[in-house]
Amino acid sequence: MIATRVFVDANALFSRTVRDWLALLQLRSGGGIYTVYWTEDVLAETIYNLRRKYPAWNGAKITRVRDLIAKTFEGGRVDDFVVDDSFPGTDSDDRHVHAAALACRADIVLTCDNGFSAADPDSLPYEVYHPDAFFVLVDDSAPNLVHDVTREQTLYWANRQNGRADLPNKLIAAGCPNFAERVRHHQGQLTLPVAPR
Repeated sequence: MIATRVFVDANALFSRTVRDWLALLQLRSGGGIYTVYWTEDVLAETIYNLRRKYPAWNGAKITRVRDLIAKTFEGGRVDDFVVDDSFPGTDSDDRHVHAAALACRADIVLTCDNGFSAADPDSLPYEVYHPDAFFVLVDDSAPNLVHDVTREQTLYWANRQNGRADLPNKLIAAGCPNFAERVRHHQGQLTLPVAPR
């Protein structure tokens, strides 16, 4: 099976919740489900917007986020692409995303941007997915993978939040309400170790 090539836009990388799920699902599948592609432009825009939202973050925190993204998705960096006028969407700022998606032969562009949704889908050589719809697609294709990552995320957050791991509400806050329901279902199926009293 050939992994789906997913070019990710900065607005999809901005949310820690979306970033975590995107990274963990790719890593735990060994890249067998999908591979994330990105550019330095996308990474710079992500970091710029994180700095604007969190002006008090120290430099080490920003650097750590940047380095984790680059390391996690290192095989998917797109270095060379030509920006032209072929993007049929309404937002000219998305021309570089379109150009990079073409350069890496993306099957999917993962974005929260309405400029892409305004484009005629038949005019694009890739499909455009919002993270919510994309994660639901992954769950449809590989529910065991989503179940395993749900378990991992549940244990991670429970250890940091007094035994509470409210993954669905984090996903809803990140704009992924449909996937949140899938994760809620997976959490309901988990058998977790009981903490000693």
